[in-house]
Amino acid sequence: MNAHKKVMKYDTFKQWCIKKKWWLTGAAVILIAYYFCLPKQLFTSPTSYVLEDSNGDLLNASIAPDGQWRFPYNAHVPDKFEKCIIAYEDKRFYYHWGIDPIAIGRAINQNARGRKVVSGGSTLTMQVIRLSRNQPRNIWQKIMEAVLATRLEFAASKKKIIALYAANAPFGGNVVGLEAAAWRYYGRKADLLSWGEMAALAVLPNSPALVHPGRNRVTLLNKRNQLLNKLYRQHTIDSITCQLAKMEPLPDQPLPLPQEAPHLLDLFRRDYQQQQTSEPTRIKTTLLADLQHNATAIAERYHNSYKANGINNAAVLVLDVETGNTLAYVGNIYHPSDPELESHVDIIQARRSPGSTLKPILYAAMLNDGLILPNTLIPDIPTQIAGYSPQNFDLGYDGAVPASRALARSLNIPAVRMLQQYRYERFHSLLQKMGITTLNKPADHYGLSLILGGGETTLWEMCGMYASMARTLLHMDQYKGKYDMDDIHPPNYRLNTRYPSKYGLSKDGLLDAGSIWYAFQAMTEVMRPGEELLWQQFSSSQRIAWKTGTSFGFRDGWAIGVTPQYVVGVWVGNADGEGRPGLIGVSTAAPILFDVFRLLHTSGWFDPPYQQMKKIEVCRKSGYRAGELCEEKDSIYVPAAGIRAGVCPYHQLVHLDRTGQWRVTEACESPSLMQHKSWFVLPPSQEYYYRSKNYYQQLPPYKPDCLASLGLDKAPMELIYPRPGARIFVPVEIDGKPGQTIFTATHRNNATKIFWHLDNNFIGATTEFHQMALHPAAGKHTITLVDENGERIEQTFEILDKERE
Repeated sequence: MNAHKKVMKYDTFKQWCIKKKWWLTGAAVILIAYYFCLPKQLFTSPTSYVLEDSNGDLLNASIAPDGQWRFPYNAHVPDKFEKCIIAYEDKRFYYHWGIDPIAIGRAINQNARGRKVVSGGSTLTMQVIRLSRNQPRNIWQKIMEAVLATRLEFAASKKKIIALYAANAPFGGNVVGLEAAAWRYYGRKADLLSWGEMAALAVLPNSPALVHPGRNRVTLLNKRNQLLNKLYRQHTIDSITCQLAKMEPLPDQPLPLPQEAPHLLDLFRRDYQQQQTSEPTRIKTTLLADLQHNATAIAERYHNSYKANGINNAAVLVLDVETGNTLAYVGNIYHPSDPELESHVDIIQARRSPGSTLKPILYAAMLNDGLILPNTLIPDIPTQIAGYSPQNFDLGYDGAVPASRALARSLNIPAVRMLQQYRYERFHSLLQKMGITTLNKPADHYGLSLILGGGETTLWEMCGMYASMARTLLHMDQYKGKYDMDDIHPPNYRLNTRYPSKYGLSKDGLLDAGSIWYAFQAMTEVMRPGEELLWQQFSSSQRIAWKTGTSFGFRDGWAIGVTPQYVVGVWVGNADGEGRPGLIGVSTAAPILFDVFRLLHTSGWFDPPYQQMKKIEVCRKSGYRAGELCEEKDSIYVPAAGIRAGVCPYHQLVHLDRTGQWRVTEACESPSLMQHKSWFVLPPSQEYYYRSKNYYQQLPPYKPDCLASLGLDKAPMELIYPRPGARIFVPVEIDGKPGQTIFTATHRNNATKIFWHLDNNFIGATTEFHQMALHPAAGKHTITLVDENGERIEQTFEILDKERE
């Protein structure tokens, strides 16, 4: 029986549906249209690019492409604004579904009595729809707004509707949205506004053209006070708050927005446009607002001093080592009103010659491969390689210098010789793996000049590379002696950005931890500007590994510093590449570096990675692995590859007579009367310069009786011209230029190289045909010749002054 009834009911319903099919079809169409009538994105107007620090404080904002100050949508709406706008615009906002019949009825009654539009009766939801559609205001559009408002109520929460209104309501002039209005009219974020300030803003969207800060102040004052009275009657605020709020001044002319990081804002804009994303044009960065402000102030202070010398630009970058996050980004001094300063150029991202700032990486790379030990002696003598002649900054020579000291003193010739040994092709590849993307030409394009700044890179990538090295060293204990290749990554300025894991842990890293540690150790020995070594006597001084650089032509001054917590990079120069006298890293960039470090709280130092190192004996004098003839030895920890380093080549067994004053051979001295000693002997070309700056005991000469047996009874080298005490007159050439004097020498062994020095300055080397064309200035001079065996001759001569003669 029950089944029969169900069948009958179904048939009846079926017949009814057939009869009403057109009505049902129409209803279905209406429901589908109603469902899809609301656009997926209500607001498509362009928005301002907004830059916030890690705490959400505004750093920078740019005006939107349509000329409006319109910040991107923000889901957070201050409680004060919510209470003010609901009290002023839609007091039953939380009780209706998009339309308020009571408000509509009241509006119809008021408009009929006044015979004009007195009130619209729109709810906040309807106003959101009207703002998004921007259509003429008429009855038909009002109906459409009502329909869409009900649909919006189904699609979004009340909180979101309030947020949509707050982000898109007009606030007078070209100011759109509560956030932009708070900054333009009060110079601070909306969360910090008082009741009086918030009430003044809440009344603006109702009639932004009429009530404009700076005009119609009486109308604005009355509307604000009426709203405050309403809030008091609703018990939202008490009487004292109401009275105090009424006493607050109204906003005056719009204020400029913060310009704390304009160059990072430009970088964010470029990155955003390249990504072609639909994400909001707002970014919360990793920057610290206070540090950014103070770093900018330091750069400005030094700029005021440097500009007297025609040095107009400076940049500062501060990174957190652990994360690689950017803590301060001063892309340049910022004076947009002065176009000659070119302060719009973001130097942090600009390609510049890095000078000597790559030397620590080469030092670490050679330690990593066992090509040198920390204090291996590196030649520092006049050098010419395939026509390339590097010079030290002071134009002097040390003969030979420990690798660590060569790095600390930033000597160019040892660096070039080290790169020649390591091979510039390998070094070029290593830098690319370490994150330097700007060296995008073949290695042969740069050659050996790469180590002296022959390529171009950016402060961004250089600081990122040093941060990767420090991060690798910090994580040794955490990864139990293994390397995480993901630790090598570029800097980041977006908050909560994490680099995906690609490689995981590995037994080997790009650079051994011990090599990095020794590189940082050598960098701590650099003398701080103005303090020399005295800073080491103060326990409060920060321990910083730092390196400066100066590009060719004095165009770029660099300084990069590293601690276990931070990396700070500084660049000083001119954005247009103009060089200036005195523009060197140690005197321009380094002072800024240390002032910035004084803002940071650094402590501790990198722990020596002993698990990654080996203990070996090294020769104290040469820095090589100790051989049998090395008498002074030290036991030190070195990078693991150091066990493959070469044995000391500079100690040799020397045979002396019984007095120890002469070298002898068995041909002229009985072996029983000989003394046999280990002697530290540098190659002659290194010895000549080394002994002028270091204690060096030269080899004793051969005993006269032994010269004949060695074939050395006569001097092997002779200066043919000029003769001792010669007075030389050099005529002027036909073209008016000073003439040259041809100096001539001879050597018993034609294959021997002779090194020429004029007044103790190296001027060149010759083999086979020993002639040198010179044009010394008038006056007395000394010419010195040294051959490969250490034999030397020295002679004085005088160049006559034609006018005096």
